[in-house]
Order: sequence, then C-alpha cells, then structure tokens
Amino acid sequence: MKITRVKGRLPGPKSRELLDRWHRFEADVVGFQAPIVWESASGCVVTDVDGNRYLDWTSGVLVTNVGHCHPHLVEETQKASARLLNNYECANEYRIRAAECLVRALPEHLDKCFFLSTGSETIEAATRLMKRKTGNFEIVSFEGGFHGRTTSAASLGGMPGPKHRYGPTLPGVIRMPFPNPYRDPYRWCQEGPEFRGYFDFLDSVLMANSTGSLAGVIVEPYQGAAGFVFPPKGWLRKLEEWTRSKGMLLTLDEVQSSYGRTGAMWAMQHEALTPDIVTIGKGIGSGVAVSAVASTSDIFSCLSKGEMSSTLGGNPVASAAVTAVLEIMEEEKLADRAECMGRYMKPKLWKLADQCDYLGDVRGMGLVMGLEFVKDKKTREPAPELIRPVIEGCANHGLLVGAVGMYGNVIRVAPPLVITEEEIDESVAILGQVLRELKI
Repeated sequence: MKITRVKGRLPGPKSRELLDRWHRFEADVVGFQAPIVWESASGCVVTDVDGNRYLDWTSGVLVTNVGHCHPHLVEETQKASARLLNNYECANEYRIRAAECLVRALPEHLDKCFFLSTGSETIEAATRLMKRKTGNFEIVSFEGGFHGRTTSAASLGGMPGPKHRYGPTLPGVIRMPFPNPYRDPYRWCQEGPEFRGYFDFLDSVLMANSTGSLAGVIVEPYQGAAGFVFPPKGWLRKLEEWTRSKGMLLTLDEVQSSYGRTGAMWAMQHEALTPDIVTIGKGIGSGVAVSAVASTSDIFSCLSKGEMSSTLGGNPVASAAVTAVLEIMEEEKLADRAECMGRYMKPKLWKLADQCDYLGDVRGMGLVMGLEFVKDKKTREPAPELIRPVIEGCANHGLLVGAVGMYGNVIRVAPPLVITEEEIDESVAILGQVLRELKI
C-alpha cells in the first residue's frame, strides 16, 4: 500500500494561509524548505495541515534518529513534565539517571559528561575546556566545518554563511583544508594510510600561523553542512596522532554523527578514535532540546565550581528524553539497523546516479548520505540551481528532502533510523521520478 499522499500542488490551502500568518509575525530568515506546515509525524511519516503525507529524509536535520514522536520518548517526557519542568543547577533524579546512562553508552575513556541545550553550546563548552586545560588559546579547525552560529562556533567553522558580513571573528583560529575525495585537486586523499603530503602541509600552515599557543583541534567525523563530506579511511586516525604529537587536545564534534547515524553508536568507533572531548546534540533528545559535552575526569578537573553552567541544561524533561532515547537505541538496535538499511539504500541511489546526467556523487555511510548535483560529471562543476527544483519536486510527490553543501548543491539523505525497506523503496522511486524530469 502506498505510504505517501499529496493532493494537488503545494502549498495546500491551509498551509498557504498559515505560512502567510507566520511570515507576518516571525522573521523569515530560515533556509528554503518545502512549502508545507507540519501537523504531526510518526516514525518516518510526516502529515501536514492539509492532510498530505510525506516520507521524511531529513529527520528534522538529523535529530529524530529514533523516529518522530516515538511512543516511549513521548510517554517519558510527558511524565517528567507533569512533575517538574526546571530546577536550574539543583539536582534532580532525571538528570542523575541521564548522566549515568549517557556515560555508560560512551566509549570507556570518556567518564564524565555535562548537559547543555544546543549543539552550539557544546562547541562553546568544548572550546573553553581546551583553552582552560592547556592554558593556550589557538584552535585548529577545518575549511567546510560547521559548528554552530554563536560567535565562537561560527569563528571555528569554515562555512561562509554563519560569519559572512558579521565583522571580525575570534582570534586564535587556524583553519586547515578538509580532505574531500570527490574534490581532491592535490590528490591528498589518495595518499593513505599515512597522508604524508597532507600532514606536511598542515605543519607548514602551523609554522606560518601559530604564535606557539596551541590548545586543540576540533573536527567533525564527516562534514555535514559542507555537503556530507566523508574523509578517506584512516585520515581521522592520522589526525588524532598528529594532534597528540603537537601537544594539543582533540575535540570530535559528533553533534550530527552520533546516536547510530553512521551505522555505529558513535562515529569515532569506526576508527577506534579516543578524542579528549566529544560534543553531542541532535539525536541525544530526538526532538527534545538537549545536548552534552563529554570528556574525562582529568580534563573536567580544570574547571572550578561555577565555571560551566546552563539555564536549561539538564532540566527534568530533557533528561528524561536522554534516558528514553538511549533505551530505545539499545532495545531496537538502531545503530545496527542504520548500517543495514544504509547498505540496502545506497546501491539504489547509485543506480539513480547512473541514470541521471546531473547526479555526480553518492557518498556516506549508515543512514547519512549526500547526493551531489553537478552540471557535468566530468568537470564536476556544482549545480546549485538544481536543488530547489529537486526539493519542490520531491515534496509534490511525497518526499521531504533538504539541501546542504559548500556550493549549495547537495541533497541530504538522513531519514530516521527506523525507516523500513518499503519506505526506502517508495522514497527512492519518488526521487527517481523527479530526477527523470530534471533539466538545466
């Protein structure tokens, strides 16, 4: 039986009315999305206010890993909200249990966590930890990186949007190139497993730019906002070795990549990485606003009482969500499911690429993949003008997708980890129909 249903061109009448009301009162400064108003969602299926049904390839931007409105998550947060909504820094049982569950789910060397509210907030906390622990202030980050929109996070990032025309960024950021196998003019990605040419270049950048106050490195296991760019195998392991050789701390930004998204609970597990600090967000609450920074007791010991706090971090409802999500992840084996469903889905996407003149690359692992659109597969010239027609075309046929990429030419494939083979088949068929009608 068909899952999706769209009655007429979008937006429907109720969606159009509500969108007009919305933009009269709230600033229209968010990115371009399908022109619908969500009414409800369950698992991988979204229903809008006009009664249209869609399959979701966004997970609310890689958030709803356990599926939209998972019954166990809804029940636990409802029970918590009826008892206590906030208590600032005072302890509550939900927060204590959430910390126990999260630390047990982390790799063994990470024995402490601290709860915050957003991904950007975790980046700010990780930056403070690196600087405070080392006594130094320089942070190495990467071109194409996205760590948030707050001042420090935007300064660390290598995307233009968060900082373009906002004036000077924070000093002390040394930005390096990130290896992109699809766009690799210097052939750095072909130098594995040692990547000598690449790390020789990093040494020269440090020599030219560092003042001798190196504190740490921050990196994403894959670059999400830049277009779901995955580095070559073994590069992260060599980066960890290089970081240690310089006496720096390593922060792994797993805000997007954790909670089963890559086919492992933590992306660091694919290469047995042992980062000093890990930032966690999005999937940790699967729709409830919560985040965390994890590290070691030794690193957290550099802070004294009162040096890290958050008005809403660790509140009872968010903490109940943390525990519920971890219980769902374990009981339903969602990391394994992501790996299995990704292996089922990826060849189907490659088949579409073989049939489409403009789909240049399909990349990723687990249930996080990027579809890069180009004007010509030989020149690989980006084709951002194709993205809006793809988003609108998919929505009009019942599939919700979003755009990312340094050039704005990548469609994200990141459905909830509970997606079924039937839902994959129908959603891929919708994309195929849209691609067949695509023209420059």
